Amino acid sequence: VQLQASGGGLVQAGGPLRLSCAASGRAFSNYIMGWFRQAPGKEREFVGSISRSGARTLYADFVKGRFAISRDNAKNTVYLQTNSLKPEETAVYYCAAAQGRLLSTTADINDYAYWGQGTLVTVSS
Repeated sequence: VQLQASGGGLVQAGGPLRLSCAASGRAFSNYIMGWFRQAPGKEREFVGSISRSGARTLYADFVKGRFAISRDNAKNTVYLQTNSLKPEETAVYYCAAAQGRLLSTTADINDYAYWGQGTLVTVSS
């Protein structure tokens, strides 16, 4: 599967931003999808994950109800709605796909075999 993330840009602190990730190929619904981010000089970190059907989600602790992941399997697209963004959350945001005998969601970066190119989110203070 090939992934294409979009929707990044410049946003003021406290503002919302919606990221999208479009997948090519068939069987999109077979993949657990995840969002990660990588700030300058830091390691890539888990943001959230959504199950194949979209019924279950898993978030990093720092999300604290501010972000929401959803997916539309008919459109082969997964979304990340971000709210109340902070300047320190400036990063490249990546979508990723996991396959195989996994549970409904996963935060383990090593479970994700397919990655998009990332979209830059810049949060101004």
